[in-house]
Amino acid sequence: MNYNKTIIIMILAVFSLPSFGSDMAKEKRWADQIVDSIIVGEPVWLKANKDKFLGIYTENEAENSRGAAIILHGLGVHPNWPDVVLPIRSELPAHGWATLSLQMPVLGNDAEFSEYQPLFKEVPGRINAGIAYLKQQGYSNVVLIGHSLGAKMAVSYTAKPSNNIAALVTIGLSASDNSSTGALTMIENTKQPVLDLYGSQDLDAVISTAKARKAAARKGKNNQYRQTKIDGANHFFVGAEEDLVRSVKSWLSKYSGKTVKPGATIPQQ
Repeated sequence: MNYNKTIIIMILAVFSLPSFGSDMAKEKRWADQIVDSIIVGEPVWLKANKDKFLGIYTENEAENSRGAAIILHGLGVHPNWPDVVLPIRSELPAHGWATLSLQMPVLGNDAEFSEYQPLFKEVPGRINAGIAYLKQQGYSNVVLIGHSLGAKMAVSYTAKPSNNIAALVTIGLSASDNSSTGALTMIENTKQPVLDLYGSQDLDAVISTAKARKAAARKGKNNQYRQTKIDGANHFFVGAEEDLVRSVKSWLSKYSGKTVKPGATIPQQ
């Protein structure tokens, strides 16, 4: 094979490699479908890594503010997903929490959980954009809530020491990998208060790793880690939405103040 032909083949190979970034066309389709149908909250457009992405912001409805919650959805869906995401983002404002549900990086419909790993590099930028937006609204006490893949994205963020999250709620988190990029290591490195919430009928990957997740928190000496199982709930908490919201808002109340106004910093307890 001559030199020029080799160079051409190498160039073609590079351009044929998959793009390890979010499917922005799919994100746009999601946005086009849901923006006009939002009943609670309002769409906001944020920017991270030169990409414009959708968020849904809902202001606190209570007399006093406890803070704001950033919500991360699960595999391949959107920030107004009816399971887990919508109940939490629309109900927490009645209990003193503004919410900002973010569109997280997505792949095509046939993508597997493992194929999302390269997209984790886009997660900090999106969460940071969300935090910046909430600060503009007057909130400095920000908590993070993630479901399924969004839970792993959330804990990947809090595992880094330089973050601005007061507390973390993971819902349906699986953690079968204890490598340096695995969820168990991330839990071990997370020093914020953590509520690890799952259902008694959750996915096997979630239920079977519950003890390992608790052990990882203990290894990391996180005395503010709590694990709660909701009886009868499946991975999507269908029919258990009230129990889900009740558990989240009750636990979060410990990391806020009843008379706190937006802009105040809440000490961790």
